[in-house]
Amino acid sequence: MVGPDDAPARRLLGGLRLDELLDEMRDRLAEIGSTRDKMQSLLDAVLAVGAGLELDSTLQRIVQAAVELVGARYGALGVLGSRHNLSQFVYVGIDPETRAHMGHLPEGKGLLGLLIKDPRAIRLHDISEHAASVGFPPNHPPMHSFLGAPVRVRDEIFGNLYMTEKQGGGDFTADDEVVLEALAAAAGVAVENARLFERSRMRERWLEATAEINAQLLAGATAQDALQLIAQRAVELASASWATVLLRDGEELRKAAQAGNDTVPGAFAADAPVLAQVLETGAPALLEDAGDQLGDLPGQAGAAVVVPLRAGTAVTGVLLAVRDKDSAAFGADLMPLLASFADQAVVAIEFAENQSAKRMVDVLEDRDRIARDLHDHVIQRLFATGMSLQGSLTWVTHPEARRRVQKAVSQLDQTVLEIRTSIFDLQADSGDTGLRRRLLNIVAEITEGAELSPAVRMSGTIDSLVPDYIGEHAEAVVRETVTNALRHARATELTLTVEAGDALIITMVDNGRGMPPEVARSGLRNLEQRAADLGGALTVGEEPGGGTRVTWRVPLD
Repeated sequence: MVGPDDAPARRLLGGLRLDELLDEMRDRLAEIGSTRDKMQSLLDAVLAVGAGLELDSTLQRIVQAAVELVGARYGALGVLGSRHNLSQFVYVGIDPETRAHMGHLPEGKGLLGLLIKDPRAIRLHDISEHAASVGFPPNHPPMHSFLGAPVRVRDEIFGNLYMTEKQGGGDFTADDEVVLEALAAAAGVAVENARLFERSRMRERWLEATAEINAQLLAGATAQDALQLIAQRAVELASASWATVLLRDGEELRKAAQAGNDTVPGAFAADAPVLAQVLETGAPALLEDAGDQLGDLPGQAGAAVVVPLRAGTAVTGVLLAVRDKDSAAFGADLMPLLASFADQAVVAIEFAENQSAKRMVDVLEDRDRIARDLHDHVIQRLFATGMSLQGSLTWVTHPEARRRVQKAVSQLDQTVLEIRTSIFDLQADSGDTGLRRRLLNIVAEITEGAELSPAVRMSGTIDSLVPDYIGEHAEAVVRETVTNALRHARATELTLTVEAGDALIITMVDNGRGMPPEVARSGLRNLEQRAADLGGALTVGEEPGGGTRVTWRVPLD
């Protein structure tokens, strides 16, 4: 015990207590400084995480900030997929060479799966000592200490932050856990903002695709072109492996367009459960495994989305987009965008088809007017001119003059016949597949690009008088005779006349050098047999001025 006279001792003890207080104060100040530094680092990290709106770069910044804040050597952010696995794994600390030897990235098993099932922060001294650990794949860098925390976006678990290997070899501290949880909260806000931006930008891209289809249709593109563009844009904007447009055709859904894969089946059964549901309800559907739910599909078919193609209240087909098995599933937020795109595209196609039909009606009305004018005015004038010339022959005594007048009358008759043929063509619908149109198409097809301008004359109601079975023979006869005249006889002029009355008479006259004997035998034998089968005959002769006349005649009774 120190007495009153022990002043030196009191001063010594007081000095010792003062030293202790100073040491404690220095420790507290150091803690305050350390906390202030951590708070500043956390603030800097939060600002860095929220600095951009690109989702992928935002995720990378989150992992980088977390590693720096808690002093980890390795860090990662696992994004949860629709099947409670990891659909994306963003990492820091592993170089490309090491990554190349590691094989596949983590899929959400073992300790990482524990955080998925029970999303709470967890700290471990050694990963391998935990009961949920399943070890590491070959060539994986060694990892011991571990710190994990969930990243929430509103009430949804977006993913988990994983930190391993505390710098300096120690364990992660409680302060590290608090800091990581704080960063995870800020990361959730940044992820939500980035996702909202992504959705806004995606919506804009879908609208641009719809506008592109509208522009193509207004520029004259066909409905088939528009359907093909729909499939192509669906592949690009939905990040699909392939897409196809399927239209109703009886009990099947027929492929109308596809993009991304040329081996897509030509038809799907309309009563397949998923497709039938979309057709009946008009609501889109998400598929986890298209191969299992839709049958045999090309490639490694995985997730898929099916959206209806609605025309008013009716569903005329579906748009099917498919990803590979290894790809992420389609998000639910994609369905309304894809469905809206399909609806607007179908409306645009319907509008274009209606406009095309209206233009066709205008064209047909104009053709009818031209046909009436030709019949009521031009033909009557030509006929009157021919009658006048024939009447003048009684006053013409010179033989050469009479021959020329008679030739002029004959040419007028041929002109009238050609005009009548043109009238039939004008009055026929452009989509008409009658015999008259088919024969004209055959002549145009064979003589395309040739130095020959064929004259085709038709008389009689060919389309109504000639039965289909005779029409098929007539097509073969025209194809054979015109081909022979062009390729073998080397004709430069060709006149084809088709007459329908009591009999169908097809006459082909050319100015060629005649057909080689071997061609004549094989080709004419075929034509003779066709005529004989129908109770008719074939005649072949030479023209006075050179060339060949082929006449194929069969009865129509």
